[in-house]
Amino acid sequence: MNAIVLAILVMVGLCLARVSVVFSLVVAALVGGLWAGMSVDQVISAFNEGLGGGATVALAYATLGAFAVALSRTGITAMVSDKALAWVGARRDVAPGENSQTGGVKWLLFVALILVGAASGTVVPVHIAFIPILVPPLLGLMNMLRLDRRAVACVITFSITIMYMTTPVGFGTIFLNDILTNSVNQAGEGLGMQVTTAMAPKAMLLPAAGMLLGLLVAVLFSYRKPRGYQSPLNEVKEAKASRPQLSRKQLMMIGVAIVGALVVQLTTGSMVLGGLLGFALLSMNGLFKWKDQDDVFTQGMRLMALIGFIMIAASGFAGVMKASGAIPELVAGSGNLIGDNSALAALVMLLVGLFITMGIGSSFSTIPIIAAIYVPLAISFGFSPLATLALVGTAGALGDAGSPASDSTLGPTAGLNADGQHDHIRDSVIPTFIHYNIPLIVFGWIAAQVL
Repeated sequence: MNAIVLAILVMVGLCLARVSVVFSLVVAALVGGLWAGMSVDQVISAFNEGLGGGATVALAYATLGAFAVALSRTGITAMVSDKALAWVGARRDVAPGENSQTGGVKWLLFVALILVGAASGTVVPVHIAFIPILVPPLLGLMNMLRLDRRAVACVITFSITIMYMTTPVGFGTIFLNDILTNSVNQAGEGLGMQVTTAMAPKAMLLPAAGMLLGLLVAVLFSYRKPRGYQSPLNEVKEAKASRPQLSRKQLMMIGVAIVGALVVQLTTGSMVLGGLLGFALLSMNGLFKWKDQDDVFTQGMRLMALIGFIMIAASGFAGVMKASGAIPELVAGSGNLIGDNSALAALVMLLVGLFITMGIGSSFSTIPIIAAIYVPLAISFGFSPLATLALVGTAGALGDAGSPASDSTLGPTAGLNADGQHDHIRDSVIPTFIHYNIPLIVFGWIAAQVL
């Protein structure tokens, strides 16, 4: 068995057994490295060298978590949530039931999350930073609507992945132009295959249609039924009673902090500096004492600590997999099973991409690795440039939605598990894996045949 396949199976098995994702990644990296013939010292060295790749992301998420907690301390997000809860409660008193106006609120919430998630990757490229700020205050609204949070996880994951797959704006520019197009051109240089940036969005349209189909199945069928969650009503009432009223000056300061954090992030490209500036501005608005800053910052870091450690461990895991040399072996071994069947070749390439991305946890990091191997293979089977782009792009995106170590699943969990009632594996990873990876394979394979 290939080392990567074994390592992924070990990681998934441990995660399903409710073992910590961080521990699962470390054990899977050790098992995969040893199986590939590396010594324990080599595995540890490769793991340690890979850790640095996730440190910057972890620090960025920690500072954004601190900003999110400070923002929630001001009461602005709770104020918005209270108004929504009051409005829904009034509608429910008038016309209760799933088919009443509260049903419309559910769909409005889905649409709003999709629009915000789409904006977070394009016009306001903050990626998953909006989730721990926006989602926790809405949990009370979701509980009142008896909304299945697995559906919400699918909605959020869709919103933060669909845009970079199809639209060359923000993160989409990085994915489609800087990574996908450039990687295919580098691998195809000297082999007679060159692609343009205009071709990448066209190649990814069919796989994106598969994502849309998966979303519709999730919200219309799989998780449509109401699901109950515990709501600490007494705590909510006490919190509302003790919540300070925001003055116009304080509301202006909150707005300045949000805009300032966004501007700094966009101008410097650093989420760390943006989060720190937002936190500093909020600490001056008088809603929490100066001496409480350390406590607020610590709470914010604790909020995002799990994501940070998982991202760091995933970087170490990826370092071991790259150092093991198992990725080329996996592709070469798969090629021996294909023969001359181009349809089977497309399916195998997509499945191999699924395994590789699930381990690395990022489609952005996976494409440069697999493009060097996939492009010559696609040329040998006679795939067109558009079909090759679709194969490489879809193979890279596969697993991003269903990986325990992907920010596409970690982000929704960070927001939906704020009250401890949303399991990362069973409520985020498994639903997104089923509803997105399966249609991505099907529609990616169709794209390889028709483009």
